[in-house]
Amino acid sequence: MNKSEVIFGNKQPAKVVKGAKKSKAKYIKKYGDDSSKDYKINFKEIPTLDFIDASNIIFGEENQKFDEKALIVGNIRMGFGHYRISIAMASAARALGYKPYWLDLASFDATGSKMIREQNDMYSLASRISQKSKLFNKLVWEPLNSEGFKKISYNAKDQANSELLVPIFRNIPKDIPYIATHVWPSQAAVHAGMTHVVNAIPDNWPMGLHLSEGALHAVQTPFAYFGYKTLNGFDKKPLQGIPEESLKMVGCFIDHELLVDLENDNKRRKERIQNGKPMRILMTVGGAGAGFDMFLSMVKHLLPYVKEKKATLFINFGDHLDVYNKLISKVEIETKNYFNEYSKLKELVDEIKEGDAEGIYAIYNKDIFEAVYSTNLLMPVTDLLVTKPSELAYYPIPKLFMRHIGGHEVYGAINGRENGDSTPECPTAKEANAMLDRLLTDKEIIPHMCDRIDELKKEGHYNGAYECVKLAVGK
Repeated sequence: MNKSEVIFGNKQPAKVVKGAKKSKAKYIKKYGDDSSKDYKINFKEIPTLDFIDASNIIFGEENQKFDEKALIVGNIRMGFGHYRISIAMASAARALGYKPYWLDLASFDATGSKMIREQNDMYSLASRISQKSKLFNKLVWEPLNSEGFKKISYNAKDQANSELLVPIFRNIPKDIPYIATHVWPSQAAVHAGMTHVVNAIPDNWPMGLHLSEGALHAVQTPFAYFGYKTLNGFDKKPLQGIPEESLKMVGCFIDHELLVDLENDNKRRKERIQNGKPMRILMTVGGAGAGFDMFLSMVKHLLPYVKEKKATLFINFGDHLDVYNKLISKVEIETKNYFNEYSKLKELVDEIKEGDAEGIYAIYNKDIFEAVYSTNLLMPVTDLLVTKPSELAYYPIPKLFMRHIGGHEVYGAINGRENGDSTPECPTAKEANAMLDRLLTDKEIIPHMCDRIDELKKEGHYNGAYECVKLAVGK
């Protein structure tokens, strides 16, 4: 049965199926039909990820042979989130003895890749507009991200569009273990006949958007498990849910490198606070550059703390130098810049692990892998992560949550708050700044979060990436 017509036993209306076919035909007309193309597979090393021996899958003249312990991480760049989760999967694969391969389906000169890039551009634009227009955010963006993407009918169009990605898989052996960190790479792999596909679902809010029948769905939380098990709220009428053999709750998707010495990282955090050292605050700029006004307000609010050596700021601008330029045009600050100096940033991390850090550090990298992984480098040596409740909501570091971007992120903040390693979501700059004041003056909150993180690790809460690897390889 066509996957746009019946989704986990739930037949879709003829109108929905027709719309899905029409969407696929639109992209073929716009970008061409490459269904008969014989794309040869080559590999290219990823220097930033040399510590996990990750190779990037690219097109070439002749097919190269995969390692006998190969595991593919299928992904797309949509902001930084899916790349970050993909690095976690590759890291866990390497830790468990497998050779990770990186497959970014948006990176090729292929019809399906162009479809992804177009949709990603539209998503990023809408995300930015939502931060500038309260009306657009209230009437369009919030409902779309919470209820629109939740509908099971939304899955039909994605299933049809993802068929356009099948040619990329033509020369990839079908039995290689495969973990997808976005639904399109999962759907594409299933359409292409891959036999060991794990669909790693990034959010805590269950949505039809993330369904990929034929893959094993791996979720991070009990809330997500129940939502997908029942498909409750995915349609006006009751639906058949995802069967147990296609759904597993595995825990949070975290890198091996962030877990291996986590207890000592937390110990050092508590010691810095007890010894009156400046609180190290890591701030991240999202891939879409949204939430700037709130970000600016917090930086301004923290400047007196920095001058009094009560706080140290690390701001990762990712690959968005324009956001850095915009920030310094709005507020007069002196920053220690690490711009396209990834090796020097690694040296800094080594220095401040046991040493001191003061002032404001600004980090920017043109290379996407360096831009994303700079946050990972800094997490073990900082005390508080300030972020919107997206993929970083699940990482093992004390967190302050800014306002969400898209209604689905609300439930990431709820999960973190209930686990005890995060603040509640702060929807306004005033509330975020008040929360910063509390965290900087009450010396007991961050240590309490650190203790809770240690407890969660003992419970296996952060083992999701390892478990996805085990599922993909059949263990």
